[in-house]
Formats: sequence, C-alpha cells, structure tokens
Amino acid sequence: MKLLRVGPAGAERPALLDHEGVRRDLGGIVPEIDGALLADPAALARIAAAQAGGALPALDPAERVGPPLAGIGKIVCIGLNYHDHAAETGARPPAEPVVFMKAPDTVVGPDDTVLVPRGSEKTDWEVELAVVIGRELRYAASHEEAMAAVAGYTVAHDVSERAFQTERGGQWDKGKNCETFNPLGPWLVTADEVPDPQALPLRLWVNGELKQDGSTADQIFPVAEVVRYLSQFMTLYPGDVINTGTPAGVALGRPDPKPYLRPGDVVELSIDGLGRQRQEFGAA
Repeated sequence: MKLLRVGPAGAERPALLDHEGVRRDLGGIVPEIDGALLADPAALARIAAAQAGGALPALDPAERVGPPLAGIGKIVCIGLNYHDHAAETGARPPAEPVVFMKAPDTVVGPDDTVLVPRGSEKTDWEVELAVVIGRELRYAASHEEAMAAVAGYTVAHDVSERAFQTERGGQWDKGKNCETFNPLGPWLVTADEVPDPQALPLRLWVNGELKQDGSTADQIFPVAEVVRYLSQFMTLYPGDVINTGTPAGVALGRPDPKPYLRPGDVVELSIDGLGRQRQEFGAA
C-alpha cells in the first residue's frame, strides 16, 4: 500500500494512493497514519480490505501532500553510507555506521518550502531512502529480525548546512536540525511493495540539472544491517524513522566554487517506486 496524508500543515488527513494513482480518503477507516497504526495489523488489514473493496472516496488531486507519517518519535540518520559519497568527500569508508540524529520538528511535506538558514553559505542537498519502523525492536540478533520490524519506506531529503555541521564546533547537529531540513514523502510505501531495498535508484536535480544519480546497492551498510546495528544502542519504536545516507553528487563533493543552495533554487528528488519531491528554497 501507498499511504499518505493530505491537507494544510498541521491538519493533514490520512489517505491512500490506489493502483490507478488516485488519492483515496481513509478518514472513515483509521484516524491517522502514525506508529500506532503501523503496529496494528488489524488496522492495516482494514485499509487493505477497504482498498480492495473500491469504495473509498476520491480526494482532490491538487490538495497539498504533507509528511506521510504523524507523531514521529525520532529520526536516526546514517552518515557516509555510500561508497561513492565517502570517496567524493575524501572520507575513508567507516568501519561502523556513522550515527547522528535529526529532530522530528525538521520534517515538512515533500513539496513544502525549505528555508536556507540565516547566515548560511553552505546549504546542501541529500536524497535518501528513509526506513519507517513498525514494530518495537531492541538488540536484534539477525538481519531477519531487524527487517521484520520495518513497516515501510519513503523518500527523505536530508538537507544539511555544511559550515554549521563541520566548522562551528561540536557534533553535526547544528548543520542538520535547521527548520524545514527534512522533507519527507510523498508516500509511506509498505514493506511488502519493496522486495529489495538494496535495488532502488535515487536521483536529485537542482534547477533541472541532475546532480545525484545513485542506487541503494552502493550502500556500505545495507538497510538490514543499519536497523540491526541501531537496535544494539537504542530501542526502535513504531513511528521512528531512519535516514540511511546519500549517494555521491552533493555540493560538498563538487569542485570549488561549490554550488550550494540559495533562496530561489528548486530541488527535485525521487526514488523509484517511492515517489518524487519538489521544493523551492526560500530565506529563513
């Protein structure tokens, strides 16, 4: 299934994208798309039955699409997780996953405006596969156990301010948690529709020019290992999100002068089968 949320920011309603690409209202079936829903097989079965029955009301295709998940508990991110991205930044491939956090309040809809922070000179783009957790997980003993906790996948844009991230002291948090720095969506695609998360092409364009063109096959630590690894250090709960890293092609890896983002730039990104985002950048 492809689950989404539509409506004004802060007042989104649950919906489903059917096999013909029509948005369908789920308001009469479930109250929200959140961790509680993803952890409830009976509720998911009701959605599937309603979709099969063909009686769900159609929604306005022009209505705003919000983030596909409400009530996110935490966003755990993996840095330097593609061989080609590590190479372009001059970094040695890490021996263990590089872990950092983004606050849930950085999340916006897939087509919402993204704000270049005040004082920013190095705002960068990063298309990423996001994993959504649907089952409580701690100390996973195998990749199979880890993958059983995955509810689905979506597209994430891990927007980053590189000077804040690496030149202002401390950890990466200052360059990762600026307002609007995690567009998410458009859909939460359930895991049964993604048989191999290591075979997904990812692409990103800036002002119509292709900048990133990679595949999750190039991940240093695949999804199953990322989820298993994280569960050794923290409990993963339904509704948690994991951003799994970005392929080569970011501004940071380009020759000087690096083409960092400015207000007025338009970024589009996609992952095959998971949908497409489009953001115009504005000034904070």
